Formats: sequence, structure tokens, C-alpha cells
Amino acid sequence: MNSAPPEWGPLQAFAPAKVNLTLHVVGHRRDGYHLLDSLVVFCGIGDHVTLRPSARPALRVVGTFAEDVPTGSDNLVLRAAALAGVSCEIELDKRLPVAAGIGGGSSDAGAVLRALNGVAGACTGAAEQLGADVPVCVAAQPARMQGVGERLSPLPTMPPMWLVLVNPLVPLRTADVFAGLASRDHPPMPDEIPHWRNAAEATRWLAEQRNDLEAAAIEKAPAVGAARAAVAETGGCLLARMSGSGATVFGLFASSAEAEAAAKQISRAQPGWWVRSAGLTDQATRSTT
Repeated sequence: MNSAPPEWGPLQAFAPAKVNLTLHVVGHRRDGYHLLDSLVVFCGIGDHVTLRPSARPALRVVGTFAEDVPTGSDNLVLRAAALAGVSCEIELDKRLPVAAGIGGGSSDAGAVLRALNGVAGACTGAAEQLGADVPVCVAAQPARMQGVGERLSPLPTMPPMWLVLVNPLVPLRTADVFAGLASRDHPPMPDEIPHWRNAAEATRWLAEQRNDLEAAAIEKAPAVGAARAAVAETGGCLLARMSGSGATVFGLFASSAEAEAAAKQISRAQPGWWVRSAGLTDQATRSTT
């Protein structure tokens, strides 16, 4: 591994929460990987990473969910830096729940690769070696994600929409959710993704799509269903659905005021849940020196 010169640091990058607006499981390979067809967006809440050159790689985790993050060499942010060929100290401010279906470690790794892009050259090739969600998290732009995550197609400009993210903070392993699927060969989304003029048009189309993992997740963790119902019952919610393999669910709203009011309502009713409101974003992923 080559140590980068000290002139490049420190670098900071934002790791936004990833939300699967849809997630169709359309097949599976002999090696066990599932084939997906998913619309992925990012929002204005997430983790933060800070990188400094160092002769010895190291990771320090702070923040709300720091205790849930392993800091060994198999951590995705350390692996991302290693694959980029850079030796550095990384501080991870962990604000998103771990293993929650909203990117988490994949978005953190994507942020590291974006931050190091000017230091180590193009890092996109490293992303595919780190996991199915990492390539889309490197770009951190709205995209259609297909195959095992390697086929990305940019989405048309998204209309202004706001999300409420809710996680009941129950354990839910991705492998267990996939194991609970009744079928692994569902129909994909339509070939063409429309250009939506507003949130109402977008959510009408999205309502016709699915998250094929949702039923299996709710069977494993009924609190996921309760969280989705709580979001759906708030005023102004246009669509409520689970993201990824859970346990986070989201609601889509046409205004920030409605999303903020919904988040406050759910937080009052369920103080033990993790609840946040945020706007969709494709602007919050710049790295700074």
C-alpha cells in the first residue's frame, strides 16, 4: 500500500442515507446472489467521514450509533481506503442506524472513495469489490440499480419530495429477510421510468411498484409493519414503504412542513424509535479540503 503525501489532507465527505423507493427481486444466480431492479435516491441526512494521511490505517467511530460499528480491518471504510491504495486515519461520525436498509456502511465506503478520488485517481473499480450497494453510493445520485448492483442508470431529475425515515430499532439480518422470500423471480419495473413533474405524479407511479422484501421482513420483525403503518397514517403521506431489507421504512411527502409534522407525531407516539425527516438530495455529496 502506498502512503499518500500529507499535502492532501484532511478531507471530509458526507455519506447520505440511501433509500430504495422500489426494490424488485427479479431472479437469483447459482452463486446465491439475487438480481434486483431498484430505484435508489439519497436524502439530506447521513454519516460524515474525515480522512487524514497516516502511515498506519486507523478508524475512530463517534456519534449516535458508534457502539454498533465494528472497527476491525474488515470495516468497509478501511477496506475502501485500502482498495484505493491510500493509508489514512478515518473518523466516522455514525448518525444512521446500522444494518438498517438505508446504505449505512455502503454509503460510508462510497463517501471514502469519493473523498479519495482526487488523491488516488478513479476509485469506481474498487466499489464493486466492496458490496452490491457501494457503486450506487459512490455516485450518490438518483439511479436505477439492476443486476447485483453493478448496472446503474441515472434517473430523470426528481421532483421536490421529502421523506420521513423511521426505524423501530429491532434487529433484522439481511440474509434472514432474503431467506424468507416466497419467490425470487418477480417481475421487473417497466423498461421506461417516467419524468415526473411533481411528487403526486411520482408517488402514483411508485405505488404501482413494490419492495419484494417487505413481507418477509415484516414476518421476521412485526415492528417494521407497525412502523410502516404509523408513517402511512400521518397527514400528507403520499406513500409508505420499507427501504432495502429493512428495518427502516419511509414516507414520501410533498412538502417539508408535512414531513416535519409527521416526524414529530411519530416521535411523540414512539419515543424509542429512530425518526428523521429530510429532503431528497443529489447535491450534498461534495468532498471538501
